[in-house]
Amino acid sequence: MPRYKLVVEYDGTPFTGWQHQANGLSVQQAVEVAIARFAGETVRIHCAGRTDSGVHATHQVIHVDLSKDWRSDTVRDATNAHLKPAPVAILSATLVPETFNARISAIKRHYVYRILNRRAPPALEVNRVWHVAWPLDSDIMHEAAQTLLGKHDFTTFRAAECQANSPIRTLDRLDVERIGDEIRVYASARSFLHHQVRSIVGTLERAGAGRWTVADVRAALDACDRTRCGPMAPSMGLYLIGVDYPE
Repeated sequence: MPRYKLVVEYDGTPFTGWQHQANGLSVQQAVEVAIARFAGETVRIHCAGRTDSGVHATHQVIHVDLSKDWRSDTVRDATNAHLKPAPVAILSATLVPETFNARISAIKRHYVYRILNRRAPPALEVNRVWHVAWPLDSDIMHEAAQTLLGKHDFTTFRAAECQANSPIRTLDRLDVERIGDEIRVYASARSFLHHQVRSIVGTLERAGAGRWTVADVRAALDACDRTRCGPMAPSMGLYLIGVDYPE
């Protein structure tokens, strides 16, 4: 059966998350239904990384097997036609070997978390940024972020319901930058624990607000204790922005 790699963009606001849920429409369900309508067959898609309710993506990657050898541009355009008016778009479709697996083949995942740091609330980016009205020092946040780089036990920044076999992860990038009123936190790793990025961002916010020191952030990591984590950042500021695969 032909296998296709699709790059997907979506606004996570109206969805229950990526994965099928009993309590509402998921991104996975929306894409599967759209593909089924044009292809005339029931399909199951597989993604590079599941996202929670309210989390967005500019570069989610999925793979799907179809019984017919469709042109790649047909797969993209026909799926998009059936996705309307849902805020989901297939950016590209590529025929790939059957050995390609969107999740297992991935060697690195990239996220960005966006904070709108100003007194006035957002008017144009509601549900797309975390609005923090009090001043944040992005330089201090970046300094604190560097203490979390590398291979660690990230139990402190792991959701209680996380199903990963181990809390050990290697954080390859954690950078904080300010662009005008917006603070962006970039995180890259081969894989992440459930709620790891949002938990880290919430903790870095405490440092940026002057309520925690850089040493406090590192001490929270070393404690390997979920109760030592700062308040978890809300889902609306998080974006999956890239997935790397072997060339």
